[in-house]
Amino acid sequence: MRGAAGVHRSPASEELSVAAPLPQTGRPLAGTFVDYLPGVLLSAIVAVAGYLAAPYVARVVPIPSMVIALIVGIAHNPIAARPTTQPGMAFCVRTVLRWAVALLGLRVALADIAALGLGTAVLIIVAMAATIASGFLFARWYGRTPGFGALVGVGTAVCGASATLATSTVVPDYPGKQADVAFVVVAVNALATLGMLAYPPLCLLFGFDAQDTGVMLGGTIHDVAQVVGAGYAVSDTVGNSAVIVKLFRVFLLLPVVLAVGWYLTRQGMRHGEARVPVPVFAIVFLILCLINSAVPFVPPLAPLYAPVKSVLVEASNWGLLLAIGALGLGTSVKTIIGLGWRHITTVVASTAVILVIVTGGLLLMRAL
Repeated sequence: MRGAAGVHRSPASEELSVAAPLPQTGRPLAGTFVDYLPGVLLSAIVAVAGYLAAPYVARVVPIPSMVIALIVGIAHNPIAARPTTQPGMAFCVRTVLRWAVALLGLRVALADIAALGLGTAVLIIVAMAATIASGFLFARWYGRTPGFGALVGVGTAVCGASATLATSTVVPDYPGKQADVAFVVVAVNALATLGMLAYPPLCLLFGFDAQDTGVMLGGTIHDVAQVVGAGYAVSDTVGNSAVIVKLFRVFLLLPVVLAVGWYLTRQGMRHGEARVPVPVFAIVFLILCLINSAVPFVPPLAPLYAPVKSVLVEASNWGLLLAIGALGLGTSVKTIIGLGWRHITTVVASTAVILVIVTGGLLLMRAL
């Protein structure tokens, strides 16, 4: 997790693999800034391209700006294969990513989660746990690495691209890791888009009311953007329920990331000092979640908190865009294409697991 490395080309996969270099002790800050600047600027250009293109792409298909930035980055991978850009790209993929994920805590409020009810909360937790386990199981079944299983399981169970990126910070480096991360981000978004279109008619087929439809959509669709699109396309009531359920899944990002890091360490995939990783960004995520749950209800602080929260949420969005732009720049098209059908089958199978468990649980709860 903390190993120092640059960007190297793996003979086996011909992939540019970005790993975060640690600043050398006593190194001048100005020197570090100059080293990082080319890679950060290149990643920023890709991030801005994804942001600007998203509204136009949305007229055809609702693809989030993060996924567009990833694709733009991958398309420009040859440009990134220069030593001058690699330290900055590594900084974006590791440091910027961690703090962007930490700021996601500002989107979650405990009061909204409590409104779900115990039965719904238990169903979502069980479905998420089974989905994460299925990621490892299917990855092993198809001869993929445990790291890939973790990326698939968590990306499918929690919140798509953001969860995949967060999980990548506790999955130790292995050959092909960067290509796996890029693949999972693209795959879960594609499946989330299909779910946005296919799941509302499925809810109608099962006779779900507004509450159950919201739980089904929020509990099974991977990315937040597609949950919003699917829910509010049905009704405001469904949309509100779907978003709350989705935020509950986002809230569970902290324990999930810690549990995955602990499991991989127990399996012998070492994290630097061979200890269970406790990411600082995950602790900050929890603290911000608690702040977001309490401060808006404190009259003297509420008027000041709203604009600060808005700025930090926007900073989180741009941090994720910057990180995923750098990730795309370090991933070759050839490597992605060469991953094969086993990768695709693993993601699809894990998606089917969470869909079946949430839908089956809702039908069972309605019968009781």
